[in-house]
Amino acid sequence: MYFDRTHISDEQLLSFYNALLYPRLVEEKMLLLLRQGRISKWFSGIGQEAIAVGATLALDDDEWVLPLHRNLGVFTTRNMPLQQLFHQWQGSPLGFSKGRERSFHFGSQAHHICGMISHLGPQLSVADGIALAHKLKGENKVSLAFTGEGGTSEGEFHEALNVAAVWDLPVIFLIENNGYGLSTPVEEQYRCEQLVQRAAGYGMRGMRINGNNLLEVYHAVREARRHALQEQQPVLIEAVTFRMRGHEEASGTKYVPPALLEEWALQDPIQHFEDFLKYLELLTPELITHTRETLKHQIDADITAALIETEMHADEAVELGDVYAIQANVYEESDTTLPSKTTEKRFINAISDALHLAMDKYPNLVLMGQDIAEYGGAFKITEGFVEQFGKSRVRNTPLCESAIIGAALGLSLKGFKSMVEMQFADFVTCGFNQIVNNLAKIHYRWGQAADVVIRLPAGAGVGAGPFHSQSNEAWFTHTPGLKVVYPSTPEDAKGLLLAAFADPNPVLYFEHKALYRSISGPVKDEWYTIEIGKARLVQEGEGISIITYGSGVHWAQEYAHQHPEISLHILDLRTLLPLDYPAIKAAVAQTGKVLILHEDTLTGGLGGEIAAWIAEHCFHMLDAPVMRCASLDTPVPFAAALEKNFLAKTRLHQYVQQLNAY
Repeated sequence: MYFDRTHISDEQLLSFYNALLYPRLVEEKMLLLLRQGRISKWFSGIGQEAIAVGATLALDDDEWVLPLHRNLGVFTTRNMPLQQLFHQWQGSPLGFSKGRERSFHFGSQAHHICGMISHLGPQLSVADGIALAHKLKGENKVSLAFTGEGGTSEGEFHEALNVAAVWDLPVIFLIENNGYGLSTPVEEQYRCEQLVQRAAGYGMRGMRINGNNLLEVYHAVREARRHALQEQQPVLIEAVTFRMRGHEEASGTKYVPPALLEEWALQDPIQHFEDFLKYLELLTPELITHTRETLKHQIDADITAALIETEMHADEAVELGDVYAIQANVYEESDTTLPSKTTEKRFINAISDALHLAMDKYPNLVLMGQDIAEYGGAFKITEGFVEQFGKSRVRNTPLCESAIIGAALGLSLKGFKSMVEMQFADFVTCGFNQIVNNLAKIHYRWGQAADVVIRLPAGAGVGAGPFHSQSNEAWFTHTPGLKVVYPSTPEDAKGLLLAAFADPNPVLYFEHKALYRSISGPVKDEWYTIEIGKARLVQEGEGISIITYGSGVHWAQEYAHQHPEISLHILDLRTLLPLDYPAIKAAVAQTGKVLILHEDTLTGGLGGEIAAWIAEHCFHMLDAPVMRCASLDTPVPFAAALEKNFLAKTRLHQYVQQLNAY
């Protein structure tokens, strides 16, 4: 194995050796503790250390690395305290994730490491967002994301590479090709001769290297970094190596031909680097022994200190309190000493107005979405924005919903705010994983806020058929860590959107397409926010309480106007996660009869959750069963007559009359 030491001093070589050896010795200790039952699971990187260590050494300490579960060398090279790492692996409250995450599924702002999720691919898109933040700030920095050869089969890999290429982002994608995805060999993963060939398809530079050669990895990443910064382009590196142990220790390696293990054992990165340093007379057998013993002693001391049992106390308030990031003074009151000027605005103009104000207030706010720049978006909400705020902040995106949401999270890691516009709420399915597993959970997992707003034009009644008309808000109200808002008036549309931008948590902002140009109302011209989590009493009544949101508010008001003989009490939830339970309870107490109305389909709709809560907490207030009026349990049909029959509005009279007569 040839080692190129160009521009590397003797002192650096010895430092590199320590950095390479240390994670191997830590692993050997972990495998011993695993057999003793002191830790429950381990993903071994033995034989692959040169990639994680070499890549990390090649970067500046403040450049973000996005490792996977076989990259212990990233964490040790960034000098993360071994005691706290061991607490992490034990599931101790003293670990980086307070016992909420396993092994390497955690991150650290202080060490510029972003924690993985089990789905592997999303890391690549987050690296795009970090690189975009560097670009927007004019920082001469790159981000680096790891993936395995199996991960290159995921859609997110292709989306992330495409976005990085189209946006000219200084990001390095590093494939650890170790031969197997669990037990699946590479010949069952892809058909190209080499994974690096995929770089050409995305218009980026590709490099294929020996992943067991520490200096080759180091030089390759240094060169990739130079190219990425100088040319403002991404780079794909394929590092060829081998996994010497199981996918995780319990899975073993029986599926691997023994001859293959023997062949790769001869390519051990530590043994070869030691031989090289002995050739240079920088190491002797005695010094090797001394170095190993010194590191082992240090490891034993750290582990012994960490092995002192720390009792885990589950505190419900603490657990719930860490789901969301908290920011003081999120909701800003208007200056009541000044007269508030209002203008009659359509629903769509109120949204556009809020976006304008937010872009003025937050110079770190970036808007992203398909066709939102020069074209102004599918509904023209951002028309004229690119001329006012520029293409760097108003960004057209490829059709890569998942990668763009991941990039939004990457921007958040670097202190940016972002808005992602789904062209239609239906298309959010393509970014579902990033929302429910990455954005929603990241603060609970390791205290990192995801300052992201996703706008979702939703709803039927416009003849758009089953893929442009869904009311899919209930998919997300089940996910702790998200906030879900659904305004029904222009005033609320502006105030809730501004509140969403002020909130450091991921907010899904649903806006009903049928309301865009059909609903108008007075809207304050200045900045104001409406608190997320607070419902609005639309009108008081004594007969029946209708609890609703979105288009349902207007259906209920229209019905109340047509039927003055029935006294309707109408509550607009406005926020679906978190729900305003005190307001719901008050609505139940007001009439004793409750109808929950929503455009979403009946089964699994939010109405079921609200009805269950009322039955559990307000049963003594009820004079009749809680009823739900929802749309049919079918896809949204296209033909006008079928769509009208589908919508809950068609059955509203039936349910009101039934409840009124109870």
